[in-house]
Amino acid sequence: MFELVLPFFLLVLSILALFIIWRLNARKYISSGTVASAYDAWTQDKLLERLWGEHIHLGFYPSGKYIDFRKAKVQFVHELVKWSGLDKLPKGSRILDVGCGIGGSSRILAKYYGFNVTGITISPAQVKRARELTPSGLRCNFQVMDALDLKFEDGSFDAVWSVEAGAHMNDKNKFADEMLRTLRPGGYLALADWNSRDLIAYPPSFFEKLVLKQLLEQWVHPNFISINEFGNILSSNKNSAGRVKHENWNFYTNPSWYDSIIEGFRRPFSILSLGPLAVVKSIREIPTILLMNWAFRKGLMEFGVYKCRG
Repeated sequence: MFELVLPFFLLVLSILALFIIWRLNARKYISSGTVASAYDAWTQDKLLERLWGEHIHLGFYPSGKYIDFRKAKVQFVHELVKWSGLDKLPKGSRILDVGCGIGGSSRILAKYYGFNVTGITISPAQVKRARELTPSGLRCNFQVMDALDLKFEDGSFDAVWSVEAGAHMNDKNKFADEMLRTLRPGGYLALADWNSRDLIAYPPSFFEKLVLKQLLEQWVHPNFISINEFGNILSSNKNSAGRVKHENWNFYTNPSWYDSIIEGFRRPFSILSLGPLAVVKSIREIPTILLMNWAFRKGLMEFGVYKCRG
């Protein structure tokens, strides 16, 4: 009997220990500095890059068709370029990538479309890594900069691009204002972000509130707003003249969540080669990824894409 109880007891104990580690190491948003620190840590331990590749965002999976996780990420960039109209811009066009990460999207935009890309992120470690990963001759440059205080003149760019950065911004109006301010008249805005459903029209249940709390506190998000709410923020800006369109791409991006876990089994050496601590860190992220998957699948969260002409 003892031989049967002991393994079960150890399993429960292990799960409890992992839960405690998960909660004690929560990455709660306090200021933009906590966002920078979190991304510095993710970049320096290289776990996210090893698992997700250079493009550390969700992928695009065409209807009814499975494609490789990393190819799906590249596909996402091409789909957003086409949907937003950026493919109509000539080579050499000036693009601002807001929240560029380690430069994955920037390099795709420069390589495939011939754009001159400036990527900005609040994380010094990301800028350093982005520069290391960028081949000489590719027209990309990277700078440490706060997206809520862009150090560029009005109308400096032919297009502004931002993927999964807005959820880290505590002032969504200022985020929109700064992007649209730097966009030239007639330029293109292409943006994708994590949104909640309309929580005023459809209040969350007690369980959904707990889920949202974890999603905010585990990955340094100050708050989520709905697709319509951010669309209205963009539309009300004088520089967009109300020409904003948005869609929900949950159907195309949701497979990324399970794929991000499965990737660890496809490429186990990518984790093991970083040492035992990397294994613990990778396991530590699984509960949040599963909660993200559940929230997006149930419609509590939505993947919004936005486009407009300046």
